[in-house]
Amino acid sequence: MTHCACLDHPAGAAKSQPLRPQHHAEDDWRWLLAQPLVCLIGSLFGAVAETWWPGVAAGLTPAAALVPLMAYVIAYIAGGAHAVSHAWGDLRRGEVSIDLLMVLAAIGSAVIGHWADGGALLFLFSLSHALEALILGRTRRAISDLMDLTPEEAVRLIDGREERVAVTELHPGDVVLVHPGERLPIDGVIRSGSTSIDESPVNGESLPKDKTVGDNVFAGTLNQEGVLEVEVTRAASQSTLARMVQLVEEAQSERAQSQQFTEWFGARYTWVVLGLAAITYGLSISISGLSSADAFYRAMTVLVVASPCAVVISIPAAILTAISSAARGGVLFKGGLAVERAATLQAMAFDKTGTLTIGRPRVVEILTAEGITQEQVVQTAASLESHSEHPLAKAMMSAAHERQLELLPFENVQAVTGHGITGDSQGQSFLIGKISWFQDQQYSFEPQLKSAIDQAMTRGSTVVALAAGKHLWGALALADTLRPTAAAALQELRALGLQELVMLTGDAAPVAQEIGRQLQLEAHAALLPADKLNLIREIRSRTGTVGMIGDGMNDAPSLAAADLGFSLGGAGTDVALETADVVILADDLRRLPYAIALSRRAQAIIRQNLTFAFGMMLSLLVTTLFITIPLPLAVLGHEGSTVLVILNGLRLLRFPKPRPLAK
Repeated sequence: MTHCACLDHPAGAAKSQPLRPQHHAEDDWRWLLAQPLVCLIGSLFGAVAETWWPGVAAGLTPAAALVPLMAYVIAYIAGGAHAVSHAWGDLRRGEVSIDLLMVLAAIGSAVIGHWADGGALLFLFSLSHALEALILGRTRRAISDLMDLTPEEAVRLIDGREERVAVTELHPGDVVLVHPGERLPIDGVIRSGSTSIDESPVNGESLPKDKTVGDNVFAGTLNQEGVLEVEVTRAASQSTLARMVQLVEEAQSERAQSQQFTEWFGARYTWVVLGLAAITYGLSISISGLSSADAFYRAMTVLVVASPCAVVISIPAAILTAISSAARGGVLFKGGLAVERAATLQAMAFDKTGTLTIGRPRVVEILTAEGITQEQVVQTAASLESHSEHPLAKAMMSAAHERQLELLPFENVQAVTGHGITGDSQGQSFLIGKISWFQDQQYSFEPQLKSAIDQAMTRGSTVVALAAGKHLWGALALADTLRPTAAAALQELRALGLQELVMLTGDAAPVAQEIGRQLQLEAHAALLPADKLNLIREIRSRTGTVGMIGDGMNDAPSLAAADLGFSLGGAGTDVALETADVVILADDLRRLPYAIALSRRAQAIIRQNLTFAFGMMLSLLVTTLFITIPLPLAVLGHEGSTVLVILNGLRLLRFPKPRPLAK
């Protein structure tokens, strides 16, 4: 395989190890820059010494005449050590590389007496390697440095006393104390306290989230307000942040199809360059009439300008940066292939529950009988349901909390299986439950109330009624509501030109149709897993490529059937991190069009890079075939184009991320 300094990739990281130390050698900028610096000094000293040292050396020992040569040798060793090491490794595997071309060109220059030109070549080549490693190291560190946000120590609570321990000593079940202004040392569940937490390192969301007892928290996030007691749920090496870094590291080591092609091209093209250099040597003597030394010099120049380093690095420079930039924005691409495919998507299929909707019921309508207020219905219903663990009960309690209503005391509370709950408060009997329960007991519904209930049920809401004795007070309509970002996300996807957006759900038709109406989205309801797979295949036949986004829990078959599977809300979710091709860590659907737009921008930059790299290479090659240009100038053009395509790829680090929705 063609080797270029900029293509060193680590192997997939072990899943149990944090990744902070992985790029230590590559990130040692002092050593990287020391090599070209020594090469430059040696070459300059050798060039100057060639001019004035022979006269001085004449009166000294015979060995003194070797000083210029010794300076050049030191320069060659410093500037060529890295290239020789890689070239030798490639040769042992039966491969030729760009490093070999550079080494041969430098040695060839020395053989014909052009030591200074060879030194300039190695200086520029080693400097280019240092710049490439440092620039791409910045891309990798953009993610790896997230691990530095995790504290190295934590305060563990044992029998009411505090002890400071290393984070690596914490185990699931331990309880740690976190004060305001401190970062969470682990993933866990809040057991005491409430606060606001900045989760941007994990999911890219800029606005803090309110957290209270029972909520999940993640390592590396910032506790802004209250004192928390947090029960550890994961070891430090398995925290969401650590696994996120590991996944990105593994993704950066996986090649996109276009990247595999350029590497395949580079490996074979290197042989073409060697043959072209030999042909140039022969033609320069036979046709151009150059001397053997001048023809050889031109052949060495061809070795440099025809090397495809800039072409080979064009794709990984953009892909690596796109993966890192996306992860900073709360999106994990699991490999270069995922970035490449996201750019080609023409259709998107959405799961409903937990994706387009929040995934839990909320009170959406409060229906009242004449003379009864909405506050009375909500307060009484929430107070009675507070004795239940049913999901609808939590929704009613949340509605009372949002309206700042205090719960009423209830006695003799009893659950009537399959129907509802009864209880007494302030000397009055209440019951709440299914509409059918009240109909069976011959309750009288006011016409206006009955009409409102029927309309709510037609829209797919679950309706529960509340009565005081035999007097029907009203009803509450509950439904799974849209995510706040769903409409904006779909609008952005349409603006990106996606041909088809559809919703695939196993839910009932009235519910699906209501969600589809609100989002102006084609809805397919009451689907079995096999039905979803067939629909995805149909969409692909019409559009070419289709993505599928779900919550990562029960959508694995559909995600696998699509060209690209997205999982929403994957922070802390093992299933989401393992099954999807792209994991959106936040519960923000706008990260989906962001991911597609970023991948398209990456593909545009790749096209720019390839056009520039091929154009520069061909221009230099044609010029060299007809004119003998100085070898240092050829190296400058070759290595300069390599650095420029990397810098162009780095522009993806500044790709704009979704802004918080205006409240």
